[in-house]
Amino acid sequence: MKNNLPSFFLALQLLLAFTLANVVIANNDVQILFDKTLQNNVVDGNVNYNGIKNDPKFEEYLKLLESTPELNGNNVKLAYWINAYNALAIKGILDKRSPSTFFSRIDYFKNAKYKVGGRYINLYDLERDIIIPLGDPRIHFAINCASLSCPKLSNQTYQAENLDTRLNQATKDFINDPTRNRFDHELKIAYLSKIFDWFEKDFSNHSGSVQKYVAQYINDPKIAETLFNEEYKVQYLKYNWSLNGTAPL
Repeated sequence: MKNNLPSFFLALQLLLAFTLANVVIANNDVQILFDKTLQNNVVDGNVNYNGIKNDPKFEEYLKLLESTPELNGNNVKLAYWINAYNALAIKGILDKRSPSTFFSRIDYFKNAKYKVGGRYINLYDLERDIIIPLGDPRIHFAINCASLSCPKLSNQTYQAENLDTRLNQATKDFINDPTRNRFDHELKIAYLSKIFDWFEKDFSNHSGSVQKYVAQYINDPKIAETLFNEEYKVQYLKYNWSLNGTAPL
């Protein structure tokens, strides 16, 4: 028995090292590849898809996404899956798919499946079955589906360490962007992104209603107060599914 102890402890050390390595990869290391790709190819939400297509770091990142990660903690999970969604949405464009028309959206969101986290999944199920159940409506302003009416794609990956700050900023930026949401204070009409209609349940479950949710992030205190009191009539804007950048060759 005594002679077997060194081998036992060596095996235990290797197991712990392997587990810790997986945690590091899931949290940070793997994201560095995608982070560099975003920094080099995204400017103010405008995406250079051809540049990403020719970036070997992006292909390496997608390959790493295929394996099952070790994800400890809600913020780690959120950051990992937000980044994965954004990368796979880009991959769909590089594969010559597009959300620009009704039928092409079916192909883009549902028919196309990608290996991520040890299984094959489409964008629709990744959002609804994995990301939304993590319980933070702010994810709707961090994930991007390659369209002009989507929240702007960040040129940085999301990390667990500062996730709350990043999600708050993404939500404020989107809600206060007049190209995506407008507020007529005199007529008491809120022209809101279709995102608030599609995912109304997420916002209402969190804050009681869409208006109360939006009120938390509005810069104008008068509009915020009126929204919180639900005095606005809400009209949802038509979604612009045009590509949010330069199409790949």
